Amino acid sequence: MTSILSDAEFRSCLEHRIGRRMNLTPGWLLLLSVSAGVWSVPLDRNADHREAKAEEENVDTGLYYDRYLREVIEVLETDPHFREKLQTANTEDIKNGRLSKELDLVGHHVRTRLDELKRQEVSRLRMLLKAKLDSTNTQSLQMDHASLLKQFEHLDPHNQNTFEAKDLELLITTATKDLENYDAERHEEFKRYEMLKEHERREYLKGLDQEKREREEKRMQELKDKHRQHPKVNAPGSVAQLREVWEETDGLDPQEFNPKTFFKLHDTNEDGVLDEQELEALFTKELEKVYNAKNEEDDMMEMEEERLRMREHVMKNVDANEDRLVTLEEFLKSTEKKEFSNPKEWETLETSPLYTEEELQRFEVDLRDREEELKRKAENLRQQQELLKERGKALEAQRREYQQAVLEMSQRQKEQQAADGQPPAGPNGELQFQPAVQKVEGKAEHPAEAQNNLPAEPPQNLPIHT
Repeated sequence: MTSILSDAEFRSCLEHRIGRRMNLTPGWLLLLSVSAGVWSVPLDRNADHREAKAEEENVDTGLYYDRYLREVIEVLETDPHFREKLQTANTEDIKNGRLSKELDLVGHHVRTRLDELKRQEVSRLRMLLKAKLDSTNTQSLQMDHASLLKQFEHLDPHNQNTFEAKDLELLITTATKDLENYDAERHEEFKRYEMLKEHERREYLKGLDQEKREREEKRMQELKDKHRQHPKVNAPGSVAQLREVWEETDGLDPQEFNPKTFFKLHDTNEDGVLDEQELEALFTKELEKVYNAKNEEDDMMEMEEERLRMREHVMKNVDANEDRLVTLEEFLKSTEKKEFSNPKEWETLETSPLYTEEELQRFEVDLRDREEELKRKAENLRQQQELLKERGKALEAQRREYQQAVLEMSQRQKEQQAADGQPPAGPNGELQFQPAVQKVEGKAEHPAEAQNNLPAEPPQNLPIHT
């Protein structure tokens, strides 16, 4: 923030920024509101209050440590002492870190839970680092976690087990800095999206024969022209744009437009300021003139970029103290400016080139380099897979050879035992005994056969001759 705010202005700013999106108490709003806002969804004034609250709680800050930030806030709010300090904190308490020192006075159960949250966050970051190192084929066996964790500025990497005052201070400072740069990063991300879309369009046309290419180029141009044929878009924040909302959304007579009444109508949470959510809700009618999700020629990603541009335009012209909140006083002063009644014509995205041909060419070169790198990695993985298959085949052949050798050894052992007159051995080396046999006339007989060959008993009661 380039301007110097009074304590009252600073508190107003603090009470309605990222903390509002996280459904926080005024103290936490004070603690974190120096940061810039994140994208928001327009509020439906007629929606059920509970649904609106649930929607607000689910809005993500966009930070990679969003969950950790939210959980720390929730735990700290459970401590009565810390909560009371938050209620009475001022600008200097935040700037000099005095508020962070109050952490030493919170309850033991709070500190225990904060320690647990920090250890979980450190563990999560370690997993992210390991995955990143593994993806780049970097040897991580001797990885210095403390050094690598320095890449993450929202916690103290030298103390990985307990949550201290320095951790709270770093969390606040980092969230503030990251969110201040968030809109700029969104613009860059959208620019890359548009260049990728153009790159894919050109590559698609290259793959067609001349007749089909000409037909497709004509169709694409017709869609582009159709998208451009939309009603005039009023400059966001102008009297024409606000009167349109007054008439079509609020259902009021445009001739009775009153800025003060308009402000109060659209301060949906009645907190005395228009925040980013409430402002973006005002642009819906203008955006509907240009974009329709059912139309092939309309890109909803472009609509969200247009919404962001409109919000930034209003903030630049209305938000005098640059706290990203519009007070009633700021709003009324903006209606007295010449730009309010006679604004410049609003240029939508299709009239404003986002990139040059040189930027697109550099993007394509970088894209090809990354594609080649991915191809090399894919080829390496394929070769490793083939190598593993070959090793698997070799191991299977060795297994079969081993089994055959075991069978042959077992057979030789049985033959040797038979030659030595020893009882044959079983599959596990145990001895196997057979029933005894008799030899009749030099021939071995089975016991049953021998029984059948025994001489019969002499017949009874036969006459005896002398």
